[in-house]
Amino acid sequence: MTDKAPYGSFDDPYCYEGTGILKNLAGLRDAEALELFELEMTAERGSQPGPHGDFDPAHYRALHHHLFQDVYAWAGRFRTVRIAKDGAMFCFPEHIAEQLEILFTSLRESPFLGGASAREFIASSAQFLAELNAIHPFREGNGRTQLTFLFLLGERAGHPLDMARIRPKPMLAAMIASYGGKLALLEDEIGLLLV
Repeated sequence: MTDKAPYGSFDDPYCYEGTGILKNLAGLRDAEALELFELEMTAERGSQPGPHGDFDPAHYRALHHHLFQDVYAWAGRFRTVRIAKDGAMFCFPEHIAEQLEILFTSLRESPFLGGASAREFIASSAQFLAELNAIHPFREGNGRTQLTFLFLLGERAGHPLDMARIRPKPMLAAMIASYGGKLALLEDEIGLLLV
């Protein structure tokens, strides 16, 4: 495994100098070791009850903090650098808070409050996740936080999800396609999670 970060960024204060390795609470400077540590710590935190909240940006930040608090000192804080992945630029940091406020307003609509059909929930969830992914508010851990939040949305809307059914590679491909506005793959992947 390489020490280069999977995201492109500029003047990244999150990384150890001269590397693409994110500064972490364990002081790990090997990408593979950090990845394993991150997976272990977030899996442990993910097995614990998460923070309660109002399905707003503060709740989302609390969820990220809950999952990554053992790994990164900045867990739960919005990133302060511009990042891109595979040429796709994510929301500039100076717009993250505003864009999240706009996006999370949609959670007050019926597909997320209960009473919507499974089809309506899937379509609304795919649109929400696509927009949330494009904002990419954290320096690392966006995908895990998104999927954990999706699970909470499903419970709240009366459409429980079985996260053990996630197919990592197809889900990643679906999220990448959704960045370009193509939601069909993401809808399919969410549909497979419905209990």
